[in-house]
Amino acid sequence: MKKNISLLLLLISLFSYAQAVNHYVSDNLYTYIHSGPGLKFKIVGSVNAGDKITVLERNKEAGFTKIKDSRGRVAWVRSIYVSAQVGIQERFNELQKDFARLQQTTTTLEKKLQIKSNKVNELEKSNSLLQEELRNVKILNEELNKKLDNEQNELLMRWFSYGGMVGGIGLLLGLILPSMMPDKRRKNRW
Repeated sequence: MKKNISLLLLLISLFSYAQAVNHYVSDNLYTYIHSGPGLKFKIVGSVNAGDKITVLERNKEAGFTKIKDSRGRVAWVRSIYVSAQVGIQERFNELQKDFARLQQTTTTLEKKLQIKSNKVNELEKSNSLLQEELRNVKILNEELNKKLDNEQNELLMRWFSYGGMVGGIGLLLGLILPSMMPDKRRKNRW
């Protein structure tokens, strides 16, 4: 029996803890809070839209929820005005912070983009200069290759000319020298 009571108390405390999660008054302008779970109970004040509240208990039959507001007041409010969603003001403040962060990030990214764009422009200019130099070097290389080919042809022609001269002189010497020299055999044969 003691175990059952202990278990029941544990479950009730867990249930109470689970319901003590932050909730918010829905985004109407304000809503009245009552001293009990119903409209017939005395109005003890009001809570503004978006105020943070803690849910303490729910009365589903009456459609009311017992809350503790940000000022520490414990009262009842109609359940339709209780929402787990953050109020508009808090969401708006968070959105403003996010927007400011995004603007800062955008500004940073725009600066980085401008720097990258300037680098790209510099690289494009450098690339066009290098391409122009490459074209000039190719033209110069073609001219030098033509000049080298011409010089090789001239050198070959010179060597062929020298070879032809040496060959011609050799032929002349080969024909002239034997006729200038007395041949002993010829005289003996006649």
